Amino acid sequence: MQAPQTLLAGDGTVRALLRDRDWSAFPFGPPDRWPPAIRAVIDMVLGSSAPMSFFWGPDYLYFYNDTYARILGDHHPAALARPFWESWEHLREGFTPILAEAQAGRACTLTDLRFTVVRNGVPETTYFSYALYPVFGADGEVVGILNPATDSTAAVVSNRRREFQLRLGDLIRSLTDPGDVIAGASALLGEFLDVDRVVYLTVDDEGRAGSIERDWTSGRLPSMAGAAVDLDDFGAFAVEGAHAGRPLVVSDVAADPRCAPHAGAYEAIGVRAVLAVPLMKNGRLHVLLNAHDSRVHRWTNAQLGMVEDMLERTWAAVESVRAQAELRRERDQSEYLFDNMAEGFALLDSEWRILRMNAEGLRLTHQTLAGVIGRSHWDLWPDLVGTPVEKLYRQVRDERQSGMIDIPYTLPCGDIWMEVRAYPALESGLALFFRDVTARKVADEKLREADRRKDEFLAMLAHELRNPLAPISAAAELLQLGKVDEARVRQTSQIIGRQVRHMTSLVDDLLDVSRVTRGLAELDMQPLDMHRIVTDAVEQVTPLIRNRRHHLALELPPDAPLVMGDRNRLVQVFANLLNNAAKYTPEGGHIGLRTEVRPGGVVFHVTDTGIGMAPELAARAFDLFTQAERSSDRSLGGLGLGLALVKSLVHLHGGTVTCASPGLGQGSTFTVSLPRLAAEEGGGAKAPVEEPAPPSGGGALRMMVVDDNVDAASILAMLLETAGHDVIVEYDAREALALSGIGHWDVFVLDIGLPGMDGNELAQRLRAQPATAGATLIAVTGYGQESDRAQTKAAGFDHHLVKPVDIDDLFAILARIGERG
Repeated sequence: MQAPQTLLAGDGTVRALLRDRDWSAFPFGPPDRWPPAIRAVIDMVLGSSAPMSFFWGPDYLYFYNDTYARILGDHHPAALARPFWESWEHLREGFTPILAEAQAGRACTLTDLRFTVVRNGVPETTYFSYALYPVFGADGEVVGILNPATDSTAAVVSNRRREFQLRLGDLIRSLTDPGDVIAGASALLGEFLDVDRVVYLTVDDEGRAGSIERDWTSGRLPSMAGAAVDLDDFGAFAVEGAHAGRPLVVSDVAADPRCAPHAGAYEAIGVRAVLAVPLMKNGRLHVLLNAHDSRVHRWTNAQLGMVEDMLERTWAAVESVRAQAELRRERDQSEYLFDNMAEGFALLDSEWRILRMNAEGLRLTHQTLAGVIGRSHWDLWPDLVGTPVEKLYRQVRDERQSGMIDIPYTLPCGDIWMEVRAYPALESGLALFFRDVTARKVADEKLREADRRKDEFLAMLAHELRNPLAPISAAAELLQLGKVDEARVRQTSQIIGRQVRHMTSLVDDLLDVSRVTRGLAELDMQPLDMHRIVTDAVEQVTPLIRNRRHHLALELPPDAPLVMGDRNRLVQVFANLLNNAAKYTPEGGHIGLRTEVRPGGVVFHVTDTGIGMAPELAARAFDLFTQAERSSDRSLGGLGLGLALVKSLVHLHGGTVTCASPGLGQGSTFTVSLPRLAAEEGGGAKAPVEEPAPPSGGGALRMMVVDDNVDAASILAMLLETAGHDVIVEYDAREALALSGIGHWDVFVLDIGLPGMDGNELAQRLRAQPATAGATLIAVTGYGQESDRAQTKAAGFDHHLVKPVDIDDLFAILARIGERG
């Protein structure tokens, strides 16, 4: 059937291909049957002079214009009007969430994505920026995705060259050995060029041969370090060009006729593509810098420029480093180095008298030249007598070992720490080098403290996790004995349930702290009555307070102050503070919560008569991994994360929290300040909405449980069967998919982390089958972040439950399904 003129009329290669296409197998029929909105969009794409494409339908059928076709290289024309993944399967993992986002009605922008485009059989690295815009039909549903593109290769390459130059400069400045300069610069060049080997070939005086001291390889080609090279082996054209200062550029040795007579030499070193740049100085060839690739490689001008940059700067750096090395060998006699050293230097004679000291040394020691010359080192710094410093100096002076003795040592000198190195000098004297390392010492101490707190936290975490594991293990052993009556089974299952809930609470605490401290927590902000918040927090902590026989005193103002906040999170703040006070207050102690209403703010004071804190602990009470000293049995429990969570949540509400304690055994006070909301702004604080009780009843359902964990699947199936449901268990996603086509199914409970085909893909396939498209899909997974929930929702799941599954929640969902009939 002839396509409508309004869509396929006009010039252009792509239009011609579409006009001549056989549409009999196309899922949406020939173009004259396409929806008007789709025809209009595709016609706009084909008529645009800018690169543009369009994805249509669940298989993302791929349409594009002539300009875009040039971007696709060898993928065109096979990709035209075909499912996108047929040509771009390697992009599926990264692109699926992005396309799903646009399919859900949200525009996306992708900047400077790297693609390898094959043109005429040769791969090229390119960069493109994309925008994905959902196209809506008359019914408001997304019918396709419009994808305008911009080739950003030139800009990215330019930026990468600037980045390469900056990193090369930083690298060269940090190295002092010529070989290290060559090796480091070669590695950096190899990374930026994405090649297999970089060779720095030093050419001899005759210019016909060279040697390789250092090189770099990606691992796909062997190193050539230490090899001698005869340049004539690679062709007169290469040698003559090098002596003339011209770079050698070969994208494919096998296809370049110049290389054919010398194919053996190139094959012997594994080279398929080569870029060689000569360095000429005073009319003579000194160095050939080679980039080798075992694959066909289309060299660009930018890459050539990077090689030239690296060669020139590396040569200059190597010459500079060699000169500096020569100067360092003469530094004891060099007045120039002495006057310009960046670290302190002093020269002592055999009687410890100071003969010389440079300006940096005088600055570091807070001395003047007149005040130190001729004086004994020990007269100036008597506090160092008898310390390891004196022992070091005497060892260097008396043993006079051959060569240089370099024994770094740090010592307090005034209010700083200095690293001191001593070397034997002429006539039994000493040469001293010293520099300020205070910042490093402080940083090291902080790292040690952080490591110590981390180790304590990990030990605490291990203890807290082992505690519930012990009764769970014992209960499992008891159930295996086989002679357990029904009452004992019920008691044992209750023990297991309590301990699993405890372990789940510990894991939830860790994840909660991670989300909040990284700023990923989402707050449901609304006007709140702080009396109700405090009351709810007290209600949560009351069992612990009663158990420890504490006296709780509440002082609340008659008029309830209002704040703008998240009810659950603020209850969590005050419950954590009260819980902390109850844990660290001996039995029968006193706990108080007092509220002050101030202009513009509400202040809460949580006080206790507990163990108190030393000043250094109070100063970091809200840091992660910080907790008061606990007994070896860790009877107080918990992970010590509550205060870190309190601080983050209070800051998210625009408030502050502080801690104060008179000292050990004298109790603590935690003060929370929150911005106050004027009554007229609040408009009446919202009372908490009670969740409706889950419906009961419902009929038996035909269900399939799919989980590769045999134990987890079996026990869940048994629980569901006890509730009267007809349950089939499968451990493999593909077998589950095959079985799903037999009979009627009400519910699928799917693990996400399935091998071969994950739960999200299985859900998509179940939704695509007419027989299972209307079934309820329930995801069961160990991941509960918002991004995880978004992925399961996009895959077609109706519910997302986090392991270990709350059976009451699951039964409530099934009851609602059963009632719908």
